[in-house]
Amino acid sequence: MTVLRIVLLILHFIGLAAILGPFLEQWWGNARRITMAMVWGARAQVVTGLGLVAVAYASDHEPDHAKVAVKLVIALAIAGLAEANRKKDSAPRAWLLVGVLTAVNIAVAVAWR
Repeated sequence: MTVLRIVLLILHFIGLAAILGPFLEQWWGNARRITMAMVWGARAQVVTGLGLVAVAYASDHEPDHAKVAVKLVIALAIAGLAEANRKKDSAPRAWLLVGVLTAVNIAVAVAWR
């Protein structure tokens, strides 16, 4: 289970990088849009996050239900925004929301103990 948890965690971080990388790259540019990397990163975040929770339960470690619920709702919002706006040439509001919600999800993951 430890190896599976580590692999899922690495993939979870790669998903995070796939969202934040394009977001930060577009910060000073004119075109603000949802890239396919952001869409796949959001998908990866949801899937690997659920996998990490499942591994925690299988390892007899019960995660905080409220924290998991908050993170899942935020991750689904990010994925939904990314999916809904992926084909648009310009989506500044969705782009900003995806970036802000990703930062909020990071804060929840780190600060909520």
